[in-house]
Amino acid sequence: MNTISKIKFGTDGIRGVANRSPITAEDALRIGKAAGHYFGKDPSNKHRVVIGKDTRRSGYMLENALTAGLTATGMNVLLLGPVPTPAVGLLTRSMRADLGIMISASHNPHSHNGIKFFGPDGYKLTTDREEEFEQICNEQLAAVGALKIGRAKRIDHGLGRYVEFAKTTFPKRLRLNGLKVVIDCANGAAYRAAPDVLWELGAEVIPVAVEPNGYNINGNCGSTNPNQAQEIVIQEQADVGICLDGDADRILVIDETGKVVNGDQLLALLANRWMARKCLIQNTLITTIMSSLGMEWYLIDKDIKVIRTRVGDQHITEAMREGGFNLGGENSGHIIMSDYTTTGDGLISGLQFLAELIESGASASELTQVFSPLPQKTANILLTNSSCPLECEKVKAVINEGKIRLREKGQLIVRQSGTENLVRIMVECCDEKMMLENFQAVEAAITEAI
Repeated sequence: MNTISKIKFGTDGIRGVANRSPITAEDALRIGKAAGHYFGKDPSNKHRVVIGKDTRRSGYMLENALTAGLTATGMNVLLLGPVPTPAVGLLTRSMRADLGIMISASHNPHSHNGIKFFGPDGYKLTTDREEEFEQICNEQLAAVGALKIGRAKRIDHGLGRYVEFAKTTFPKRLRLNGLKVVIDCANGAAYRAAPDVLWELGAEVIPVAVEPNGYNINGNCGSTNPNQAQEIVIQEQADVGICLDGDADRILVIDETGKVVNGDQLLALLANRWMARKCLIQNTLITTIMSSLGMEWYLIDKDIKVIRTRVGDQHITEAMREGGFNLGGENSGHIIMSDYTTTGDGLISGLQFLAELIESGASASELTQVFSPLPQKTANILLTNSSCPLECEKVKAVINEGKIRLREKGQLIVRQSGTENLVRIMVECCDEKMMLENFQAVEAAITEAI
């Protein structure tokens, strides 16, 4: 039997297994009511909400429940259907909505789902606003009178507006003619938009994972599972492969040899190229604690400053807005370019990469060998109960010892995931033996604690 739990924001919105709190129809109903109270309290606003979703089967349930909660508080709901997460940010602002909601669990399996929020400026909610909203979600809220109930209707042109906007971010002087591109859409939100944009800009497009059935999103495809796309790039002798995740807010590139290129290499490439053109604001890149030290050392050598934040594109965006910077991202492939978007956008990031590929005249493998990464090892350890091993004194001691040993030679990051029931470990060091020793010590301590 489902139980109603306290609503809590994680790394990226509210997320969990579908039909378990906090991702049940009952939870979505009260989240919708809370959103109506929180965002509809200004009497001068339009009381308008846009809702997008990815291709998960549970999206229908959450979409209807959120709509019921929102309309019960007097909000008018515009339903976009399956669209990429960045499209919701774009359309929230361009359609003068008070709120944007994306129903998605991003790169997680189909059994999970989540709810992300965008303010009227098209940006995800700040940490402070999330905390205010959390409090309202967990209060008893009254509905409006019968005459003030909101309306809901489906919007057919939302995806087309996003497609046209995405094309405007590609340099007008360039075309993708003659370029063979494999595009893996993860059976997710961009399954129509991404192939259309690439084809309309002139590319020969080989679409992969563009047949969503509600259960195959991110299933052995997309940016977290690129093996299929790698094979197709080689088989088809494509110039490049682009892999998106389920809601298309992150990107992974595959070069013509089938090698995977992560977000750090793309960020280093863009930062270097933008600085050369004098369009990298304050010669600064914003990234997270998880990005490679190899990237940071390379950029510092190029006189590019690197500022690190907590994990999550929301924290990167906040730092970018606070400092007025225009480029940030994560090694996972969230790339935020504030000249174009308010959040990570895998398709638009891919277009900027393809523009650099055409301008350079180089192959994808040549262009993406930007810096030499340090030896690195990562692991995700599944938590079997509610207690976190990172609170164990022995685990704390092993982690602290590892950080001391790696000082100035590498880094050790251990954190509990904000989107999954996992502990994530990342160790990198210029000395591979030292890296492995520290990794094994931390992994063993955490496993024993569990």
